[in-house]
Amino acid sequence: MASHQFAGGKILRVIIMTVESVIDLVRQAVMATVICSGPILVISVVVGLVVSILQTTTSIQEQSLVFVPKIIAVLGALIYFGQFIVTKLVELTMSMFNGISGL
Repeated sequence: MASHQFAGGKILRVIIMTVESVIDLVRQAVMATVICSGPILVISVVVGLVVSILQTTTSIQEQSLVFVPKIIAVLGALIYFGQFIVTKLVELTMSMFNGISGL
């Protein structure tokens, strides 16, 4: 942390972040996003694929039929993985706050 004193006697503190620390913060945020959204996206894709295969084999061409199973599957996944997601996001937040206090 650098300090600069002006003519009026006020001290301005400037926090200097290195490029490496910014890249590390962005990397952590992207990884947390992938880890938190991954299971829900995978479940949504699998359910959509299964329903599409069933529609193809039974020759049912109703477009809205895919959405109801996907919504139910995503809500179930959010209930199942909710605690895991919140834990990961809290860990990321605490890590960022600890990093800020270390500057």
